[in-house]
Amino acid sequence: MAIDFGGRAALRLVPSTAEEACPSQWFCGHCGAPPPNNETPAPPARVCGECGLGLLLEARADVAPKPEDPFVIVDGSLHVCAMSASSESLLAVAETDVINRPITEILTPADAEANGPESLAGAIMHAAGGEDEVRRLMVRPANVFGVRMPLRVGACGPPRAALIVLED
Repeated sequence: MAIDFGGRAALRLVPSTAEEACPSQWFCGHCGAPPPNNETPAPPARVCGECGLGLLLEARADVAPKPEDPFVIVDGSLHVCAMSASSESLLAVAETDVINRPITEILTPADAEANGPESLAGAIMHAAGGEDEVRRLMVRPANVFGVRMPLRVGACGPPRAALIVLED
């Protein structure tokens, strides 16, 4: 709301910067399962008790995957760190074949012209840098044309990384 003071500077009401933060949730970087009772794991107990394969990671509750969701964890250099079994099936790749490989080998932007924070690389870089905003994009599998998949990208960690959850 602007107030006019006859040619002098106008005052505006600014939104509060102390907005309620979105709650966070822990999940396994391999199977997506939350820790028992959704409790924060102790540092030495960060290996998933459900599958025994993944490291427990924390993300905003509105971006964290459910156990059946396909997801990929990507670091700030745009390399794949982990992926769920459902992502392996959906993208027809084995996790062991794509770890430490560029994300663009399995996912590419559906809009080849997208730049900046709206691009896949931009969204990953913002999330891996710790930005709290969740971004939604369209991608396609790198080896398939004509297929488009919506996804959400958000920060996770520790260590800091981007969480990419493929949506229906």
